[in-house]
Amino acid sequence: MLVMSVWELIQGSSSDARTFLLNGLIIMFLGIASVIYEINRWNFSKQIIVHYITMLLTVYPILLLSGYYPVSSFGDVLNVFLLFNKVGIMLFVATFIIAKVCREFSKRN
Repeated sequence: MLVMSVWELIQGSSSDARTFLLNGLIIMFLGIASVIYEINRWNFSKQIIVHYITMLLTVYPILLLSGYYPVSSFGDVLNVFLLFNKVGIMLFVATFIIAKVCREFSKRN
């Protein structure tokens, strides 16, 4: 994403470059935070809480500063926070179901 951002900047499209850079940052933080689930000595609840706090401190501010959403009032910031949490819950449930299906499939084979 960084390379695409630089390429767009060179081509003169600063708005596309910014979009690629911000999306790249979000993807990077998601990838880095995924190692939290590899810490076997932590229980699942602790992993979820640490991951949520990590996303809240990294991805949420990027969303606020990105310009993707209006943030001219406290209500706007709250709406972005609620959307952040809705999407997080949907992704968590989907990932949990997929992981459970994969574990069941692995047990059968």
